[in-house]
Amino acid sequence: MNKEEKIIAMGEDHYSSSLDNPMKKDAFAMSDEEKIKKIAEHFEAIMDIMGMDLKDDSLAGTPSRVAKMYIQEIFSGLNPSNEPAVSLFENNYKYDGMLVEKDIELYSLCEHHFVPIVGKVHVAYFAKDHVIGLSKINRIVQYYAKRPQVQERMTMQIVAKLQEVLKTEDVACVIDAKHFCVSMRGVKDSRSTTVTSQFKGKFAEENFKSEFLKHISLELKIDGLS
Repeated sequence: MNKEEKIIAMGEDHYSSSLDNPMKKDAFAMSDEEKIKKIAEHFEAIMDIMGMDLKDDSLAGTPSRVAKMYIQEIFSGLNPSNEPAVSLFENNYKYDGMLVEKDIELYSLCEHHFVPIVGKVHVAYFAKDHVIGLSKINRIVQYYAKRPQVQERMTMQIVAKLQEVLKTEDVACVIDAKHFCVSMRGVKDSRSTTVTSQFKGKFAEENFKSEFLKHISLELKIDGLS
C-alpha cells in the first residue's frame, strides 16, 4: 500500500491520532474576511471545473455563501476566539447527585469527507463547589462540533473541557450520531449510527455508569432521519 492509499484508508476508517484538531501553525494569520474571499475564489473554481454555470442567478452567489458559512458558522469552532464564555454558579444547595443533560442536538461535519454528522450528545457530571449554567454545556458541545471533526475526538474534547471548567474528574459523555459519509456514499447504510463514550472519575464505576446510561435514551430520533 503506497502513501496515498494509506491516507485514503485512514480517512475511510475515521482514524485520528490526536485530541487536538489538526491545524497549521499559521492558521489565523489571515483575517476572517481574507479567508472568506479566498475560499469563495477556490469554491468558484471547483464549481467551474464541475461544469456549473456561475452566470445563472441561482449559482452566482453560491461561492460567497459557502465561504461565509464555512468561516462564520459551521467551522467557526476552529477559531479559539469563538470559544464560549462559561458561567459557573456556587453549588449553594450542596447538591451531590448526578447532573445529566441529555439529547443535546449535534450538527458537525466529518473531517474526512466534509459531509454531515448529525446526532445527540448526552453529558453528565458530579458537582463539587460549582455547577455550570445548563445552556453553557450546549455551547461547549456546539463549539467542538463547529469544525471538521472525528466523533471519538469530539467526545474526548467535550469531557476534557468540562473537567477543566468544573475542576472535577467526574464527567461522562455519550454521543450517538449518523455519519452521512456512511449513508450518502461508500457503503450507503442509512440506518446505522455510531456511539462513542467516555466515562471519567466516578463514572468509571459500574453503578454510576449504569445510572447515567439509564437516564439517557440511545435511540436516535431526528426528524426525517430516524
